[in-house]
Amino acid sequence: MDQAFIIDFAMESIKTTLLLSAPMLGFGLITGLLVSIFQAVTSIQELTLTFIPKILAVFFSLIIFFPWLLELMIGFTSKILINFPEYIQ
Repeated sequence: MDQAFIIDFAMESIKTTLLLSAPMLGFGLITGLLVSIFQAVTSIQELTLTFIPKILAVFFSLIIFFPWLLELMIGFTSKILINFPEYIQ
């Protein structure tokens, strides 16, 4: 295990983490912006109005992107497990 392996592994892990979280964060961001615009236009300052739509949007995006997320996680894990004997040497 050399320094190049550790750097590659860290970069691949960070890239996978960002790809896994991007759909949920994007849907939450868009929903938050829409709710904020709605609150500004109607002058409704209800605190629960900001959280519930964002939670629903994140769950909705999780359901939509679940097959892709699962494929990405399985690919990353199998790559690590298949190449594990090479990493030990």
